[in-house]
Amino acid sequence: MTLYEFYGDGCPHCEKMAPKVEKLEDEEDVEVEQLEVWNNKENAEKQQEFDNGKCGGVPFFYNTESEEWICGEADFEKLKTWAEGSEVN
Repeated sequence: MTLYEFYGDGCPHCEKMAPKVEKLEDEEDVEVEQLEVWNNKENAEKQQEFDNGKCGGVPFFYNTESEEWICGEADFEKLKTWAEGSEVN
């Protein structure tokens, strides 16, 4: 299972999510692979593969095992539910 966070450098919504992602990694002992997409073409292409019309922006979170995703900002509980692979959409 891989947990992805696609973000944009300087995105205010992404910046608001950063402490929640850090808390998730610390408290739940998971790793979220963070991929910047505004300045990295390969990461942007990867986001498009997983997004496939779901979100269209950042932050975009994707769980490869459960295929669950989060578009935009979310509270910590929703982020935790997503990382656990439970349904969030």
